[in-house]
Amino acid sequence: MAYEWKFNPRPYSDDEAKELLKDVVSPETTDWHYNTHHKGYVTFLNKIEQGLEKADVDAANGNWSEFGELKRRLTWNHSGALLHDVYWEVLGGDGDTSKGPDIVSAIEKEFGSIENWKKDFKQTAFAAKLSGWGLLVWDQLYSGRLMNVLVDEHQYGAIWGGIPLISLDVFEHAYYHKDGPGRAKYLDNFLNNLHWGRINERYKKFVK
Repeated sequence: MAYEWKFNPRPYSDDEAKELLKDVVSPETTDWHYNTHHKGYVTFLNKIEQGLEKADVDAANGNWSEFGELKRRLTWNHSGALLHDVYWEVLGGDGDTSKGPDIVSAIEKEFGSIENWKKDFKQTAFAAKLSGWGLLVWDQLYSGRLMNVLVDEHQYGAIWGGIPLISLDVFEHAYYHKDGPGRAKYLDNFLNNLHWGRINERYKKFVK
């Protein structure tokens, strides 16, 4: 029986999202981005799982096979679903860093100050291609430190063992309806809307 992936809820309702996130994304984008785009990754994860049950494993090769393409698209959709889960989780706050004492202390230790981190994080996200992510990750398996990581699309540039604590979607669809080509404005609004309480809980769950 094929594994069934779940479409995870946001920490706020769809109606609440339109108000809580209005400074970051338009109400229309907030609804479409979650209920259509994000949900689509989970839908296709399940279609891929069903396809893998029927695919001819013995036909796999380095050129083309149905099995190989299904495996390839599984990782793409998995990354898309997971990063969006984190994206919604960390949004919906007022940007008050005092609500995240543990993670903020760790950031200050690694980057010198929260402002140094913000600048580095913003520029990391700004440098991504028109389809990519800016991430704060805990490099669990190698250096054991916090890192800002640039990921093009969903995977190119990701690091093994890097647990995302903050994820910022910089695909154009995330902000173009509200800010047009003004990616820098979107990045500032994202930082000002972070829910440091939930980020702190995420840090304590996976790191501390």
